Amino acid sequence: MPELTPPETLRRLELAVTRRLDGLLHGQHLGLLPGAGSELAGSREYRPGEDEVRRIDWAVTARTAVPHVREVDADRELTCWVLVDGTASMDFGTAEVEKRELAVAGVAAVGFLTAGIGNALGVHLLGADGVRRFPTGSGRDHLLCVLRALLTAPRTQAAATHRAGPAAAAHQSGPTLAGGIDGLRRAATRRGLAVVVSDFLDGLPDDPAGRPDWERALRRLATVHQVLAVDVTDPRELELPDVGVITVQDPESGRRREISTADRGLRDRYAEAAAAQRDQIAQAIRRAGAAHLELRTDRDWVADIVRHVHRQRQLTNCAPARGAAARKGTT
Repeated sequence: MPELTPPETLRRLELAVTRRLDGLLHGQHLGLLPGAGSELAGSREYRPGEDEVRRIDWAVTARTAVPHVREVDADRELTCWVLVDGTASMDFGTAEVEKRELAVAGVAAVGFLTAGIGNALGVHLLGADGVRRFPTGSGRDHLLCVLRALLTAPRTQAAATHRAGPAAAAHQSGPTLAGGIDGLRRAATRRGLAVVVSDFLDGLPDDPAGRPDWERALRRLATVHQVLAVDVTDPRELELPDVGVITVQDPESGRRREISTADRGLRDRYAEAAAAQRDQIAQAIRRAGAAHLELRTDRDWVADIVRHVHRQRQLTNCAPARGAAARKGTT
């Protein structure tokens, strides 16, 4: 994968998306999340085993005493809103690129794939100093302008000193991922596609069974929009190599600690904790009702997007078949 540095990056990103993905999603505005549209087009009676319960039209159901579901028309013009996590934890990468560069690649894929006539893209960039908002616009020039701004955005500096101990979090200030998602929901007034690009490490509870701070905000976003959560990770966040004594640093707080990676038990515990953390994030995204796309700095991000689209399409195509089978079994 080419190194993502401007200005050549913009052209390489565009070529990577259009050459390898164009045709696969051509003409489908919600190609990254295939399925029904979002414009209301009336109601009809609920079909058990075929329709999703979350599509029930409760107003009509209460009025008729018969379960009804909302029908929608396919979107002719798509409004796409993207929240990009630009906090310090994204300035990390030990493979092909850093996580923040891979995040920009994800935005480029969404942007180029939805850049049709009449379609609009708006971006929020979450950083230590707040949220930088790029208003909605359409066309290739608008998208390239946004991508250029994301690539050249100042990096977030980790705190040089920080209080240690459990009470430290209480003294932290600044925007949160949950707040960024809520801000995106308030700005995205028209129903469409909402994309959150992050490592989702912010607001995770110490208890693996706990729920992240951002889960409720993501669920609220998903009640209005189709939501895609682009989860960006690096292999060193999942396992430690045996390289002797290393210094690790929390990018958000600046805390440092020396550890010996020669300890096999330590490496195993680290891998187990990391796996539990990723599972915690995946479950929270699933509970929120968002689609989950995982991108890694050591993998081909275009291929990962292709696999995600194929998987989503298979799920969509199989749903009516399962519903028909269920009805047949009850007759």
